[in-house]
Amino acid sequence: MATITKKELIYRISEKSGQKKIVTKNIIQAFIDEIIDELGQGNRLEFREFGVFELKDRAARKARNPRTGESVQVPAKKVVHFKAGRLMKEKISSAGGEADPSTNGSASPALTPQPEPTPPTPEPPSLS
Repeated sequence: MATITKKELIYRISEKSGQKKIVTKNIIQAFIDEIIDELGQGNRLEFREFGVFELKDRAARKARNPRTGESVQVPAKKVVHFKAGRLMKEKISSAGGEADPSTNGSASPALTPQPEPTPPTPEPPSLS
């Protein structure tokens, strides 16, 4: 499994779109900043087929300091929760996490109607 950095993502999108890297970087950074701002205001972000970002409350709890073994109280806090959308679930659940090129970003093969097979034509009787 590889880690993709924002820099690598910018390079890839720049190559695919034909935009300069600095333009792509500014767009991606603006997108990230907007997501952070909206979550900071308590808003839910929904991107169809990709997923949903929303804030959830995490209750206060007791935890243990692994270094000392001492019990510590962890206060309640808000955390960002992400729920993957249908298309993302399909793509990552396929073998090795690779996208199936035959779907071309559309419905999964199981949902795509397949043409009916044509029955073989009977051979005419031979006159021997």
